[in-house]
Amino acid sequence: QVQLVESGGGLVQPGGSLRLSCAVSGSRLRINALGWYRQAPGKQRELVATITNGGSTNYADSVKGRFTISRDNAKNTVYLEMNSLKPEDTAVYYCNVGGVYTTTWLKYDYWGQGTQVTVSS
Repeated sequence: QVQLVESGGGLVQPGGSLRLSCAVSGSRLRINALGWYRQAPGKQRELVATITNGGSTNYADSVKGRFTISRDNAKNTVYLEMNSLKPEDTAVYYCNVGGVYTTTWLKYDYWGQGTQVTVSS
């Protein structure tokens, strides 16, 4: 009964900006961490940014100073603000949520369907 709905991807020119969002729906879920990953054609999936329930954030070196991850707890939504985009940022971006089920206290880990971001001149 858990769903992750991503939106905000698209085509943008180098130097442009884009904002991705991922809404998490489900019952009896305690979210501990949210994150964004990306995968370019022929490449391995890589971490972009993460944010914990305590507000701590981590970024890949390649996006530091350009990307900002944030969350809206009331909406159970995580965002990724991307600025000064480069062609090498082109990839499918996936949101991820991790935590525990409050009924069993078992760990869970879910992924979104992915949204395409293309940076091209």
